[in-house]
Amino acid sequence: MISKDVENRIVKYLSQSADIQDLNFLNEWLKKKENQSIFKEYVKTQFAINLTMNDPGLDKIKDELLREIRKDKKPVIKMRVVWVLKYAAIAILFMGLGFIISKNKYDKDKLIKPREDAITLQLENGEIEVITEKGNHQLIDDNGEVIGNQKGKELVYEVNEYDSELKYNTLTIPKGKRFGVVLSDGTKVQLNAGSSITYPISFNPNGPRKVVLSGEAYFEVSHDQKRQFIVNTQELDVKVYGTRFNITNYPEDENTEVVLIEGSVALSQQGETLKKEKEVFLKPGHMGAYNKRDKNIVDQKVNTSLYTSWMAGNLVFRNETFENITRKLERHYNVVIINNNKDLADETFNATIELNHETIEQVFNYFNKIYRIEYQIVENKIIIN
Repeated sequence: MISKDVENRIVKYLSQSADIQDLNFLNEWLKKKENQSIFKEYVKTQFAINLTMNDPGLDKIKDELLREIRKDKKPVIKMRVVWVLKYAAIAILFMGLGFIISKNKYDKDKLIKPREDAITLQLENGEIEVITEKGNHQLIDDNGEVIGNQKGKELVYEVNEYDSELKYNTLTIPKGKRFGVVLSDGTKVQLNAGSSITYPISFNPNGPRKVVLSGEAYFEVSHDQKRQFIVNTQELDVKVYGTRFNITNYPEDENTEVVLIEGSVALSQQGETLKKEKEVFLKPGHMGAYNKRDKNIVDQKVNTSLYTSWMAGNLVFRNETFENITRKLERHYNVVIINNNKDLADETFNATIELNHETIEQVFNYFNKIYRIEYQIVENKIIIN
C-alpha cells in the first residue's frame, strides 16, 4: 500500500498536471525498486483504461492529446524522471510503439555525426598529450620524474616535493565528454563538457592553492586550514578551505554560478580577494550568481541536485528557456544547434535527459512529436525552422 499523498502525485503525473515539486518527489521515491513496481502497475492500468475507452485509433487519440498539451502556455517535458518513467510517456501519449521503433530505425541520412574531439593535457613545457579515456599510463615531468598516473577517466597527481617554482598543467575537456582530476593536495575535480582547468603540479606549502577554471566543474576540496583554496574564473575568485561545490563559468553564459553543497565559500571579484567587506559568503544549499555585465553577486537558496546532476550523466532543466537548453545540448552532445525560430528561444521547459541512454536524435524527435518543432539535420548540425 502507498499513502494518499504518493497516489495523488502519481495521478497528477499521469494526467500531465504534476508540478516541479511533484516531479522532484517522484524522482526520489522511485529510486527504491519496490516503488518502481508499484508505479508500473499504475501506468499499465492507465494505459489499459485509455486504450479500451478510445477505440477510434491511436492516430486520432494522439492528435487530440497533442492539442490539449499545447494549450498550456508553459509546456512541460517529462523525459524520464528516472528510468522507469519512460513507461509513463508510453501510457499517456500513446506514442510508445512508434517511438521505440524510431529509436532504432532512423534514416541514415538523418543521423547526427558529432565531432570526435580529444581530451588534452598541456604540460609545463608546452607539449600537449592526448588523453584516451580508457588509458592507464604515468605522467612524467621534464626531469623524467613521475608526477602522477592516469586511471581511466581520471588523472591522479602524486604529492611531490615543491621545488620553489610553480609548474602548471592544463587539462582540457572537449564538448561531449567528462573527465576528472585529483590534484597533488588530494582535491578532487570533476570537469564537465567544454571545460578546462589550469593547476600547479605541486602546490606551494606556504601559500594559497590556486587554480583557474573555464567551463563547469565540481570540486571536493581537501581540507587545509593553513592554505586557502582559490578557484579563479577570470572575473570571480572563489575562496574555500575545504568543501564541496559546483562552479559554472562558460564564456558564453551571462552569469558565473557557484552552488555550495557542503562547507563554506566566499565569492569576490578578482583583485578584491583580500577585502573582507567585498566578499559574499554562501551557506550550504545556496547559489551565488555573479552577473558578468553588472558585476553584482546574488545569493539565493536552490535545489543543489539540479546543478550537480550532470555528474551522474543527466541534464535537468526546470523553467529553463529553450535557448539555454539548446546551448547545454550543444556542449554535452558536441553538435551545433541553429535556432531560426526566435519566438521559441524564450519559451520555458522542464525536462530530464539521460545523456548515457538518450541520443540527440531521440531528444529532438521528442520535441518534434510533442511540440511540432521542425528541424533538419546536416552532418553534426541541427537547424530549427
